[in-house]
Amino acid sequence: MRFEGFGPAVTDWFVALGSDDSRAFWNATRDVWQRDVRAPLEALLAELGTELDGRMKLFRPHRDMRYAPQDAGPVKPQTSGFVRLATSIAARYAQVSIVGFYAGCGVYRFERDQLERYRAAAAEERRGAALAAALAAAEAAGLEVGGETLKTAPRGVARDHPRVALLRRKGLFLGATLAPGPALETRAPLEHARRVWDLARPVSDWLDAHVGPSEVPPVGRR
Repeated sequence: MRFEGFGPAVTDWFVALGSDDSRAFWNATRDVWQRDVRAPLEALLAELGTELDGRMKLFRPHRDMRYAPQDAGPVKPQTSGFVRLATSIAARYAQVSIVGFYAGCGVYRFERDQLERYRAAAAEERRGAALAAALAAAEAAGLEVGGETLKTAPRGVARDHPRVALLRRKGLFLGATLAPGPALETRAPLEHARRVWDLARPVSDWLDAHVGPSEVPPVGRR
């Protein structure tokens, strides 16, 4: 499956959704979403997934209203998915929304055993310095660092630790956004995702080497 760009209504559809996030709007425009948003994103992830020998997945477009804010509508303000490699804990993520096309790579939230290993490695001088250097290089190349963080140093860590900012993290990923415009209707989003994922590889390699998959049984996971 070859990605040839998003459809011409991709940005307008999200703009309209922002004004009318209702089931009526969804039912009236679902075919536009399917043609100009979902199908192209599926093609993009399928093509890159084949290149990487990974498994592609798209997220559902509807919110779980049990956990949604009271003023939220039934449709998510983004359409997204990821490619998962059997050899990596880092998801290769892609999302299209009103702000454009975002590509990211990393771990959104560590499981508790992963978090313990992450903090132990980030606190250690050699391994922690290697992660800090990889993140600095990625930021210099234009990627933004994301992930939930604690407001202060975790228990047992000095507030003046040289890598306290890393140790406060509960997840770690890198990404960048391709702004809305004609480029979305070309292969530029695919090239953007490929570039972001390649630039993030030193960090994802670090996570694979020093954090690894969770060993917590599925029933015990959040």
